[in-house]
Amino acid sequence: MIKKSSFLRCVLAALSPVAVFMISIFCASILAYAAVSVLGDDVSFRTIFKRFTQFFLVVSLLPLMTLLKLNWGDLGFATRHQFINQLKHGAGLGFVTLFPVLCALVLLGIHVVDDSKPWTAIWLGKKLLLEFFLALLISLVEEPLFRGILLTGLQRTMPATGAVIIGAFYYAALHFMNSNIELPADRINALSGFVLFQDALMHVFNRNYLTPFIALWTVGMFLGLIRTRLNLSLGLCIGCHASWVWQIKLSKLMFDTNPQSDYLYFVSGYDGVIGPLVTVWLMIAMMGYFGFYRKIRRGEV
Repeated sequence: MIKKSSFLRCVLAALSPVAVFMISIFCASILAYAAVSVLGDDVSFRTIFKRFTQFFLVVSLLPLMTLLKLNWGDLGFATRHQFINQLKHGAGLGFVTLFPVLCALVLLGIHVVDDSKPWTAIWLGKKLLLEFFLALLISLVEEPLFRGILLTGLQRTMPATGAVIIGAFYYAALHFMNSNIELPADRINALSGFVLFQDALMHVFNRNYLTPFIALWTVGMFLGLIRTRLNLSLGLCIGCHASWVWQIKLSKLMFDTNPQSDYLYFVSGYDGVIGPLVTVWLMIAMMGYFGFYRKIRRGEV
């Protein structure tokens, strides 16, 4: 039987990311209001607020590490040489776990080649490098936050399985927290960021986003599995994440989604890739891993 004090600590730990997010929103809202007050209508409150929120979420990493008494090793960072090797291996893992899905989408006629692109070697080479750089940048920000400090912090108060599931939920939810509304100048104040937050929160619970939400939740659990099963493995998560984002960006660049496809339900409108097919594929991969792991423990392999 779980003690009440232990259960309460688990609940508080599970809700702690909400507190960090609300503080980030509060600070971002004040600074965005100040920026709009100085610069006038030439800038968008929504855009500045979004960028400040992202900034505060990233910089929260260091004070949270201090508060939780964590070091870089606790977050999963290995030595430089190991980290670079993990990036390479993680990129390979990301390729073999997503590329078959992308091939299936083409073979099923869900993705069709975009003939409007200037298909030249120079254009393609530039896009390959640029999209990889952007993908790596995204993963270098998101992985230390989600599979680093969030997952590590949650594991201090709950089993690894619970930490992976909850951490992956926040990871998926953040991808849908986006508001497109532009507030009139006369309605903007220091707390207007919470108006945008309320609108963004509705996207998380929008039933039209259910399938991509579940898919991203599964993605987060897959990365969490890597992080919790392998010591000092954040580099693997970063490499895998970067490889996935890179392939998705290239897929969106080179292919169009065919609205007439009989198998369109395999993907979602979120990015034309993430959807039920990705969910099932990664679920099979995780079940395969656990089945193989159990055989190892029983000495059958």
